[in-house]
Amino acid sequence: MKTPKLQFIDTTLRDGNQSLWGATGLRTGMMLEIAPVLDQVGYHAIDFSTSTHMAVTARFHKEDPWERFRLMKARMPRTPLCFLSTGMRFISWETAHPELMALSYELLVRNGVERFMVMDPMNNTQAVLQSCRAISKAGGREIVGALVYTVSPVHDDSFFAGMARALAAEPAVDRVYLKDPGGLLTPERARALLPALRTAVGDKPLELHSHCTIGLAPFTYPEAPALGIDALHTAARPLANGTSQPAVENVASNLRAQGLDVDLDMEAAARVSAYFVALARAQGLPQGVPQEYDARYFRHQLPGGMIGTMRRQLREMRQEHRIDEVYTEVERVRAELGYPIMVTPLSQVVATMAVMNVLAPQRYANVPDEVIRYVIGRFGTPPVAMDPNVRDRIENLPRARELAAEPAMPELGELRKRFSPGLSDEEFILRAVMPADQVDAMVAAGPCRRDYSPALAPVEKLLAELARRPDVSHARIERDGFVMEVRSHAAATGAAR
Repeated sequence: MKTPKLQFIDTTLRDGNQSLWGATGLRTGMMLEIAPVLDQVGYHAIDFSTSTHMAVTARFHKEDPWERFRLMKARMPRTPLCFLSTGMRFISWETAHPELMALSYELLVRNGVERFMVMDPMNNTQAVLQSCRAISKAGGREIVGALVYTVSPVHDDSFFAGMARALAAEPAVDRVYLKDPGGLLTPERARALLPALRTAVGDKPLELHSHCTIGLAPFTYPEAPALGIDALHTAARPLANGTSQPAVENVASNLRAQGLDVDLDMEAAARVSAYFVALARAQGLPQGVPQEYDARYFRHQLPGGMIGTMRRQLREMRQEHRIDEVYTEVERVRAELGYPIMVTPLSQVVATMAVMNVLAPQRYANVPDEVIRYVIGRFGTPPVAMDPNVRDRIENLPRARELAAEPAMPELGELRKRFSPGLSDEEFILRAVMPADQVDAMVAAGPCRRDYSPALAPVEKLLAELARRPDVSHARIERDGFVMEVRSHAAATGAAR
């Protein structure tokens, strides 16, 4: 049923961290430290993780992502943790077997996830519905079906309203949300589209998730409640703006200025932001700042993080002066591939092909495997037909025949035979989709560290650096009355150096 008051979903730990800090900025202890305060703000849910974030947790931090879920749920008993799924893969880029996806949903529920957001990179309605039903069967308490917003000749009000109507008609879908990963929704476009979606979903709640990539979302959000939106996705100010979501402080202020009630504990929200300001300073991480409007963005629609990565790669090849050519080529490739939505993994498919086309003597002279997999249908069916010349050229490549003959991921029973029978389900599924050495390192590292203090972070960094310096046997640290002396074991025992 339609919610009686405006709700907020916090994106700080997942999308804010991903948009501004590459998903690597936050370790488990950092999240646990602020979790009780986040639990006090009054958010409807916390946008917490994806399978990609789980991989980052294990690969970069050597922390068990399943333990992270359990610890966070214990620190946040009132606010549901939310998981975003594409429904087609789990950690690995390969298309997952439905049995593996079903097990992943069961384990997420078992380890503390209550709410799921489900999207399909092609906006395939049946694919979203299939995933929602599987999650419902696994015990998901609240399931939100996504419409992924984009701008193209085929993605009009009728397209989105039709998909919204189909999602809302499914009993397993509790809510519908418009996911705008590029921050492309203008206030003018919202005035036409959001009422159409409101009518299409009937009494089911409707949410809006948009990014600030070209500065539009802060203008669109204040208008959204009057246009039928029941919940807005926002982040704490230090992890808002930039390519992240609007800051909750700014959105709340603007809504209250127009007479709307915001049922959040803004004092607790201020404490959350103060914590992340201190954390960002201690870790040397950037804070989000408002973005400038860029009309060109509507044509290439590259996610903000990808633009930075692409510029760096071109700079390393001494080709950064060709960035405008790449933008133009992105637009051309996207049209030739049937207007895929510029969201992971399809934005990477289009951008990689565009860069290669610009740098090669001939377009499509070299085609990477992920583009081939896209063309042969491994990511689903694009909204419109691909350019037949491009499709035929790629399908006739010898590598395309090799990839088409690749065996699909085996059934769960067959997959289990490859691993020790004594593994927990949680460890088994990580080993099934991740390199063994990464999981081995995670297991060897032991339990997640559960504490973090921004004030002590610089000292910890210094100690870690000293530990890597065998030539340093003694150090004395003094600051503002604080004194600490550190001696190596050899120096302390008088052993020969």
